[in-house]
Amino acid sequence: MLKTGLKAGTASAGLAALSSLGMARAATPAAAPSAGASSPEDARLAALFDTMMGAMLDHSPETATALGVDTGKRANAKYHLDDRSQAAWNEAKTRNARDLAALRKIDTTRLTGNNRWNHASILFSVEVADEMNRTFSTLGTPYAVSQLTGCYQSIPDFLDSQHTIETSADAQAYLARLDAFATAIDQDSEAVRHDSAQGVIPPDFVLAKALIQLKALRDTPVASSNLVASLVRRTAAKGIAGNWGERAQAACTARVLPALDRQITLLEGLLPHAVHTAGVARLPKGEELYRISLRNYTTSDMDPEEIHRIGLELIAQQSAQADEILKAQGYTKGTVGQRLRALYDDPKFRYPNTDEGKDKLIADLNQQVVAMQARLPEYFHTLPKAKLDIRRVPKAVEAGAPGGYYQNGSLDGARPGAFYINLRDTAEVPSWTLPTLTYHEGIPGHHLQLSLAQEAGLPMLRKIQFFSGYGEGWALYAEQLAVEMGVYKDDPFGHIGQLHDSIFRGVRLVVDSGMHAKGWSREQAVKFYTDTIGDPETMAITEVERYCVWPGQACSYMLGKLDWLRLRDKARTALGSRFDIRLFHDAGLLPGAMPLPVLDQCIDAYIAKAST
Repeated sequence: MLKTGLKAGTASAGLAALSSLGMARAATPAAAPSAGASSPEDARLAALFDTMMGAMLDHSPETATALGVDTGKRANAKYHLDDRSQAAWNEAKTRNARDLAALRKIDTTRLTGNNRWNHASILFSVEVADEMNRTFSTLGTPYAVSQLTGCYQSIPDFLDSQHTIETSADAQAYLARLDAFATAIDQDSEAVRHDSAQGVIPPDFVLAKALIQLKALRDTPVASSNLVASLVRRTAAKGIAGNWGERAQAACTARVLPALDRQITLLEGLLPHAVHTAGVARLPKGEELYRISLRNYTTSDMDPEEIHRIGLELIAQQSAQADEILKAQGYTKGTVGQRLRALYDDPKFRYPNTDEGKDKLIADLNQQVVAMQARLPEYFHTLPKAKLDIRRVPKAVEAGAPGGYYQNGSLDGARPGAFYINLRDTAEVPSWTLPTLTYHEGIPGHHLQLSLAQEAGLPMLRKIQFFSGYGEGWALYAEQLAVEMGVYKDDPFGHIGQLHDSIFRGVRLVVDSGMHAKGWSREQAVKFYTDTIGDPETMAITEVERYCVWPGQACSYMLGKLDWLRLRDKARTALGSRFDIRLFHDAGLLPGAMPLPVLDQCIDAYIAKAST
């Protein structure tokens, strides 16, 4: 999973609708003319992209920091957070509509090279955003604050991991952002009030989980809160003199904690009005919301019934493969799900649930990365320069966070890419599940794909674009590629882990469409999940509740993987002996993220060129 910082439906004026519809935060150099202009229409498109990128940076100081451009003429951005007010949201909608009109005026028949894919990719995002803006008047799509959305969930990690501190001015900016954090919380609360007045209230279990996390943030002693500790630790490391801890504590006590109290009171007041229904169909225009969300995340128009059917078929196919390997390893009794649960419960696969055990787990993941890195040249012609870190999900948000996610590094290498793994309980991450997770989030998955896009000669706006169908599909394809590379030749339990995760993505198709289109309850979804793949109920609950607040996103993984496999088969069939998997990977990765229909056109162009 890619962690973008801002999720669908946030009221951020800076990333506007583009951020909520597929824009991944990735570091790139300060604004410069977009590359690739070789015709007058290419130059016109490059100028439009630069204008759009400039507007994004002007309106989103958080994006400027995430991209590493909060310096020079944008140094003031470092003292601010995004404006999450309704006025800012409305302004963002206006900008999106203006961008759409400008994009539609580009004569695509006169574009050359990758600009064909660049235009089509940006146009897709802006069109889907426009459709959502015209269809819904709510500020969250669907919920402005949940266990996974809202600035309370994103800003503490943003301040710790992306706000750099090298000088006294950087520390002053951190304090300014602490103050702005309180304003952002109140703006999120106002969005909740706005949406709830229109009948958009999260399910009771979503509110309950959000309240657990909000209270954990509020109730942590201020002096030991990471909001304070991060500033103290980093100023000390740089030898920056000042009473930073005292000032940060004062800001938290005077501003942040009261804002958290207000948001907690607000959500507690909504609880009596919340229902237990999991899907979004109950919301105003809920069926349309799910349709647009599916198109946004999967970049396809596949209907929920077909998605549900594909999921069931894939579960059957992948479970049959897992059954064979499980039997060969002596696991013969019970369903596949029951036998996978037996593996979860087997202590020989479990790391100690201690800080030492968790450190050992992360060390083992790093060894897997090193081993995979050595194999990459056999399958990839172009490799990224960016380094990869493996880190724990911050303790403050691990209760509601997914099992793992990736956060982009900076193009200059100052901040490496990071694979975050949730270690709230090592029983949830037995050793046989870890290789495929590492290949998904790290290499040859998200880190390789996103780093190549950042390092390619793409327009800045395209460097930071992310499509879930393409990117999550690639990461799941990378899991399958690891099997083909032979990494599980002497590791049958690791291969079981890969099949488990493949079945898991089939379960996602069934459960997501089940809840949002077929009326499944949360409990029905959790039971199907645990029965099918045997995961602990705590993990199933976290996943199912994630699907409730990000409708459609979970469908992007497997549908994207199937498209990558289909296109590879298409290229192999068309090219025969001329097919080179390394060049196929270059063709699909170096032009950057794109909607799957555009990827299809891109691969067709590669086939045509390779055939001559």
